[in-house]
Amino acid sequence: MYGSGLRSEEFATAQASSDTTRPRPGAHAGDRRRQRSEGAIVLRVEASRGVSRAVRVAESGASRLRFPRGQHGLDGAMLNVAGGLACGDRMSVEAEVGPHAALTLSTPGAERIYRSDGATTEVATRLAVEAGGALAWLPQETILFDRARLARRLDAEVAPDGRLLAWEALMFGRAARGETVQDGDLEDRWRVRRGGRLIFAETLRLNGQIRDLMAKRTVAGGRACLATLLYVAPDAEAKVDNVRRALEGCDVEAGASAWNGLLVVRLLACLAERLRDAARAVLPLLMGRPLPRFWSC
Repeated sequence: MYGSGLRSEEFATAQASSDTTRPRPGAHAGDRRRQRSEGAIVLRVEASRGVSRAVRVAESGASRLRFPRGQHGLDGAMLNVAGGLACGDRMSVEAEVGPHAALTLSTPGAERIYRSDGATTEVATRLAVEAGGALAWLPQETILFDRARLARRLDAEVAPDGRLLAWEALMFGRAARGETVQDGDLEDRWRVRRGGRLIFAETLRLNGQIRDLMAKRTVAGGRACLATLLYVAPDAEAKVDNVRRALEGCDVEAGASAWNGLLVVRLLACLAERLRDAARAVLPLLMGRPLPRFWSC
């Protein structure tokens, strides 16, 4: 745990989240014998004389946050030193961007969700963008292995003149190794509010025979990789044509729509590399700057 200006209650919360041996209420006997991985990151960024700085940083358990030197603003690299998640592991990130501050959060590599014999892995993200602020949430893809169980939630609150760019990609197995996800359980929940009003809400649920579900034309047409891009900003609708043109040269199936200050892009691909190509083509257009250097590591 490190940083300046950390409130005592936040320190206590972060410390509690690092306790990986305490049994959870309702846990099965088998769960009590296991040491599960937990991690948390708490971050606040504020602007001072036109420069964005982290004024409060807390990390616990298996989560780490680093700020590599960059030429285009404040970039945070999130790491999971546990090497992957499975069987009831829990991770959380809370990030606040103050007035007129800017922050980009990403990961230097893919997250992995391994097979579970019952317990569900939980990943929770809470984002807040205050007046005139900008936050880009750009983790690299999450890889689900066969029989993985994942419940992921993203909650965001954006000021009326704030900007939020969120990118999340999922990869069902590693195609280069001939892996597929025959069975599993996924719940991916997004809730975004602007000025306190709910403006975007969706929940993706896939459970049981995931490979069969993904093979349906109405789901993924046999593709094993998917991504969602959400851009909340006053100029969102003005960006849609540029985004569509950028996607024309990418080997993905994609659709982009914009309305009421929202821009949403859905992408499908056979390989994660094709999703990354699309991200490299589109994300800088919306960020107004290059991707972090470590994004392509």
